[in-house]
Amino acid sequence: MRLPALLADQRRLRRVLSSSSSPTLATLTRLHALLIVSSSNHLLASLAAAYARAGALDAAESTLATSPASPSSIAAWNALLAAHSRGGSHRTALRVFRALPPAARPDSTTFTLALSACARLGDLAAAESIKGRAFEAGYSKDVFVCSALLHLYSRCGAMGDAVRVFDGMPRRDRVSWSTMVAGFVSAGRPVDALGMYRRMREDGVEGDGVVMVGVIQACAATGDAQTGASVHGYILRHGMRMDVVATTSLVDMYAKNGKFDVARRVFRMMPYRNAVSWSALISGFVQNSHADEALDLYRELSTSGLQPDSGAHVSALLACADMGLLKLGKSIHGFILRRLELHCILGTSILDMYSKCGSLESAEKLFDRVSSRDLVLWNAMIACCGTHGRGHDALALFQELNKNGINPDHATFASLLSALSHSGLVAEGKFWFDRMSKEFGIEPAEKHYVCIVDLLARSGLVEEANDLLASMQTEPTIAIWVALLSGCLNNKKLELGENIAEKILESRPEDIGVLALVSNLYAAAKKWDKVREARKLMKDSGSKKVPGYSLVEVHGMRHMFVMEDQSHPQHQEILKMVAKLDSEMRKMGYVLRTEFVYHDLEEGVKEQLLSYHSERLAIAFGLLNTSPGTRLVIIKNLRVCGNCHDAIKYISKIVDREIVVRDAKRFHHFKDGACSCRDYW
Repeated sequence: MRLPALLADQRRLRRVLSSSSSPTLATLTRLHALLIVSSSNHLLASLAAAYARAGALDAAESTLATSPASPSSIAAWNALLAAHSRGGSHRTALRVFRALPPAARPDSTTFTLALSACARLGDLAAAESIKGRAFEAGYSKDVFVCSALLHLYSRCGAMGDAVRVFDGMPRRDRVSWSTMVAGFVSAGRPVDALGMYRRMREDGVEGDGVVMVGVIQACAATGDAQTGASVHGYILRHGMRMDVVATTSLVDMYAKNGKFDVARRVFRMMPYRNAVSWSALISGFVQNSHADEALDLYRELSTSGLQPDSGAHVSALLACADMGLLKLGKSIHGFILRRLELHCILGTSILDMYSKCGSLESAEKLFDRVSSRDLVLWNAMIACCGTHGRGHDALALFQELNKNGINPDHATFASLLSALSHSGLVAEGKFWFDRMSKEFGIEPAEKHYVCIVDLLARSGLVEEANDLLASMQTEPTIAIWVALLSGCLNNKKLELGENIAEKILESRPEDIGVLALVSNLYAAAKKWDKVREARKLMKDSGSKKVPGYSLVEVHGMRHMFVMEDQSHPQHQEILKMVAKLDSEMRKMGYVLRTEFVYHDLEEGVKEQLLSYHSERLAIAFGLLNTSPGTRLVIIKNLRVCGNCHDAIKYISKIVDREIVVRDAKRFHHFKDGACSCRDYW
């Protein structure tokens, strides 16, 4: 049989089949037929590779199955593996790898492609098997195989394995270093990422854009603004490309580190901003307690032509929660329902916003409407019940969670124990603290000890709480001692409280709030020399005590009140309302509790100070500027004192209104002369 000239010239045919501009599928099919007729089976592997490059993967695989297997045929198998990987068929790529005939010995490319498929699938078990074969075949030091392993381990968070492979590589290219830096960032180990970057520089390797983005993200996580600024300068000096990913990472790093002016400057200089860029800046402001600026940016984003992403919505909802802006929070909730799918992260943020804005009913309705609840949402609802003094409801939710087959985690128990503490459910709290480790295998951490100590001490069982700390295998932290000290102060267990205060001072705390609590304990014990010592430590710390303030929203506007501040336009009317309410309360039996003034002052001065606490001013303003029956919500940055708590109960009865006060610890719902906490907080 006379063959076409192309088939007669074998070398020419191989060149055609291996060319990057392969023949069309129709031409390949005709060539296939001619090869079969001419019994040119030794060319079938090259034909299969051409089929793979043309996208005819079934034809490529069936052709390889009928072609003679030999070491040279591995190129065709590699082409098929690469084609499946390009098409996203990673499981099929692994099946093809496992189907390799013994005569087609895998090479570096084969193992690299197979390991890359494992990385995409997150299949560590399959990867370990392939790694074993690769190392047996002599590729343990191959830069491509090792790079594929680095990518696999980094993607799966197995950074210990990645380090072992990396340290064993005889030659490391920039991609290898980049993979390690990015892997440590993704694994939540930013300190190690920065350490790897420093090793890279010491090794004389210059970073590229990918490395720099990873380093910037690590600086954002560690709060290392100095290194972040150094990397920024390196990028500018070397004229590296500043794409939207790099600049967004810089904005995020500067904002999270409180460098707001620089963050804004980088943001405003961006030639192109996407929703993620906006979200990074908004999130940075919220996380650093600049909720006002965050909401201004959120409003600007909403009018920029871009639709806010989930991250921006979450940050805006967090800002609303911090500031108690229920009306704006509801507006954002409505926007999300109209434009986005309500997934668990957004649902949790909305629930948290309603809870912290005092609308427990809205939080409960939202929780009931979410069909697929994750553990984070359950935890948020349990915490919500706790902060509103609904310990029994929190426990019922916890038990429902168990019935639904969801395993609680450490955060679940922290929320539950806190809820039980706020409601005085001592027996229940002790029971579940014990079951946490025995039944669920969760060992108590600091936050759990804080909750159980707070529960016992708040209930007056300070000696039992102290005994519990003595049984701890590790030394109690300051947070745990503070929970016990607070219980001693509230229950007038001053002798034990003085011992605890000494332990706290031995730790030399820098938190001015902790020092203030110590000072108040000594003041309650009339140890004025100790008070002076504690206040000197407060002064020497260089920190300023945050003044107590209260916020109230009236007609969509927030009004802030600070004790002795006379700047409000309605100051005189507010004072008259406070005096009027004070007079009516006294007629009903209200007595000022001057023990809540922790200063060595005359009784008359103490009484005057108590009457003009910021929450009393905010309530008076709210009463003056809202119609009868309107519910008032007051946001206070510090804990409400016992005297004001008594006063607000009287006020709620006098004006026949519900008054909700959110302090630094929880919510108090005052109505008809009683509080939801039942005088236990």
